Amino acid sequence: MFKKGILRELFDSLFSKTWPMWIGGILLAVLSTLLFVIKYPWGASGGYVNIGQNLFHWLGVSSLGTNTPINLHTVALLNIFIILGAFVSALFSREFGIRVAPVGELVKGFIGGGLMAIGSTVGIGCTTGGFFSGVAALSGGALFLSLGFLLGTIVALKYILWEMEALPGISMGKSCTLLPGSQPKTGWQRWLGWILILAVLWVVHHYTSQGTSTMKVLGWHILIGLILGIILQRSRYCIVRAFREPFMTGEATAPVAIIISVIVALLGFTVIKYFGVGNAGELSVRAIELKSVYANFWLRALIGGFIFGLGMTIAGGCAVGTLWRAGEGHVKLWFSAAGFAILAPVSKGFIVPWVMKIIPESTSKELFLPDVLGYTGAVILVLFILLLWYIFVKWNEKTGKFSAL
Repeated sequence: MFKKGILRELFDSLFSKTWPMWIGGILLAVLSTLLFVIKYPWGASGGYVNIGQNLFHWLGVSSLGTNTPINLHTVALLNIFIILGAFVSALFSREFGIRVAPVGELVKGFIGGGLMAIGSTVGIGCTTGGFFSGVAALSGGALFLSLGFLLGTIVALKYILWEMEALPGISMGKSCTLLPGSQPKTGWQRWLGWILILAVLWVVHHYTSQGTSTMKVLGWHILIGLILGIILQRSRYCIVRAFREPFMTGEATAPVAIIISVIVALLGFTVIKYFGVGNAGELSVRAIELKSVYANFWLRALIGGFIFGLGMTIAGGCAVGTLWRAGEGHVKLWFSAAGFAILAPVSKGFIVPWVMKIIPESTSKELFLPDVLGYTGAVILVLFILLLWYIFVKWNEKTGKFSAL
């Protein structure tokens, strides 16, 4: 009975209360650093592309298909098991419920997901791989992608505020919640959570026991995906809020949490890149340095980031925020994920080539900041930008100068 009480206390401490977002951010940064050592820093948009390409392949649309199945694509598996991890966490915390939003909100979810698909393929990156990992990886393009997110968020917020006054019916209508975990006699949800964890552990064992390095990497992505989903759901880690809240409510909690997590990731990524840690036997130090550094500096990232910022604000979740909220039962985010997955291959195949024809080649270059500033200068620049962001959001929280635009 004594041991049972201790274990129940541990369980309740993890799942009875929401974690501070900054704690979740630190844990996510550590896991992203582990992913970097294993193969590649944390990202999400590539997984949506692969899932969408497989969908088109199954439908016989070969021009938008792929030869890489979902079960062999690291980022697609990561995305799927983030959803599952968030689902398990929601079951444990009695926060799961199939939340059906009004039709207008579902449509906005799909449109937002589609805009994120276009933005991430044009700008080469989402809020996770492009911003969170990209800034920490000292990518010059990531800074302009972040600026695009900010500008897109501001424009989308202006639209949402206008819509609330001019077209309130869009967000109104019938909504309901099915299977809410807060209701009595829902103990089965926690049992289902434990069953799913055991199932995932079996899947991890199935992958890693096959002996090849590729399968071991895939197995670890499945395990880390599950843990990421749990952390995201418990801490309600949300990059959309970091860009949106200062201009809506003025609250600085989310941006401060994201700043802390990026700093932790920056430290880990810089060590890995500087010393060439991880896959050193297979890759040169230069190849490791250029991970999460894309050919999107500067205009390509700015355009893509702006479109993505519009989409994530309209949808109410970014690439990863969509995943964990979908796992929690938000149907609007199911539509967002569907829009992202369906439109991503279309954008990659048709929209991106068109954009690349109309923008100068010189505005879509690969820029690794230490190549220009050295490691010390690059890290100082990123820290200075993060400091300016922190000063702004804390000042705005006190003054409300830019709140509600």
